[in-house]
Amino acid sequence: MSTDTEKVARIAANKRRYDELKAAGDHAPAALPAPTPRGLPLPPGPLVREDIPAGWYHTLRLKAGEGLRLALMDAPAAVSLICWNAHDTSERLNYADTVKIQWTAKLQKGRVIFSDMGRVMLSLIEDTSAAHDALMGGSTAASNRARYGAKADTERLRNTRDNFILAAGKLGLDRRDIPPALTFFAPVRTDDAGKLAWGPDTRQAGDFVDLRAEMDLIVALSNCPHPLDPRPDYAAGIVEAIRFQAPPIAFDDLCRTATPEAARGFENLAR
Repeated sequence: MSTDTEKVARIAANKRRYDELKAAGDHAPAALPAPTPRGLPLPPGPLVREDIPAGWYHTLRLKAGEGLRLALMDAPAAVSLICWNAHDTSERLNYADTVKIQWTAKLQKGRVIFSDMGRVMLSLIEDTSAAHDALMGGSTAASNRARYGAKADTERLRNTRDNFILAAGKLGLDRRDIPPALTFFAPVRTDDAGKLAWGPDTRQAGDFVDLRAEMDLIVALSNCPHPLDPRPDYAAGIVEAIRFQAPPIAFDDLCRTATPEAARGFENLAR
């Protein structure tokens, strides 16, 4: 069995190797902007709004060029997301590639979300928090039991995995079609020992993230507390999901130009 010293040494060696690979190519991203100011209005045009209460889920379809704002209404919450290509659901969100291809687990304005076919599904065009989880995913029945004890069963506390099973069934899909989820408004980081940890929590009502669909999508959302959320109660605020028409894409669109890898993802999409 590895000792703690050996684990620390292995982590350090892996980080050195990562830095060497990153430096070997042209992987330096364009400077990404500061977080979006809270209160930024949505673009003019028709809006479709849906409130997602604590513990519940929502499904929707987005056409390429449409936007989706996920907004914290009255309290901090964590919103898990999965999605599929609306025309071929075998193509789905891949958060491992989203992290690997962009050389970072930090999702923020200017980043993109990749499918398992190397194509861009969503772009983060606005973001007030830059505090999102691209490493762990959402809650399960087991994580709820570990976090809340017997109350998880006696009070039937809902979890993201079961929500996505229900959402998939509603969409004519099943368990095998469910990919690992990204979770917005969940400040998950890795600590010095390489373990997943809850980072500084600056979330507040009024935070939002705006996503632009780069292909026609089917989206499922779940509003359940994150497994690492340190709050003692099963607490989550209402999340509003707002569909809108995203602004036209500029020639120098940040999401399309921030990294060579993102540019290739859009080239794959165009083909």
